[in-house]
Amino acid sequence: MSNKMIEIDDNSKLFNTEGCFHKEFPSDLRQVRYFTLLIVQKAPPEIKELNLLEQQISELIKNAVKHGNKCDINKKVHIWYYFSTEEARIIVEDEGKGFLKIREWNDFNEKRLKCLHDENFEELGNYVSYRTPDSDDRDGGNAMFAALEYWNSGVVFTEKANKIAVSKKFPKSQRGIEIN
Repeated sequence: MSNKMIEIDDNSKLFNTEGCFHKEFPSDLRQVRYFTLLIVQKAPPEIKELNLLEQQISELIKNAVKHGNKCDINKKVHIWYYFSTEEARIIVEDEGKGFLKIREWNDFNEKRLKCLHDENFEELGNYVSYRTPDSDDRDGGNAMFAALEYWNSGVVFTEKANKIAVSKKFPKSQRGIEIN
């Protein structure tokens, strides 16, 4: 069974911004796709899963705008990013109060994964969607489930929980590089 979880570690090496590009955007939900494209354009074309990378970055930005900054156009989202044929690393920081239920979400996800592992599909129905009192009809924690699968080198928040860092290592077979 997978033990993937969101980490909380202010000192994680994933928060290192050395060699990263940096962008600052207003919290305008209508422009999330545009902001994402500005960032993804720096990714090397050799990365075969560019669409998935774009989707994951878009979710991180959308969460910062919507949940962190509550779509307050006066609040900024800061993004640091680094791409190579071996790795993608993204750091997103908003001005919000933070994702204060990380430990609760990790516990929920652990129970969800146990149900999947045990093929306990009756119980799994209780873990389809993670919701808080702040969730709206389109929220359910599914983006975080996908993030833990996609970002294979870590998903980590600061203790304040308004800054997330993620990293993905690309296997040689996904880099578009011919292997002899």
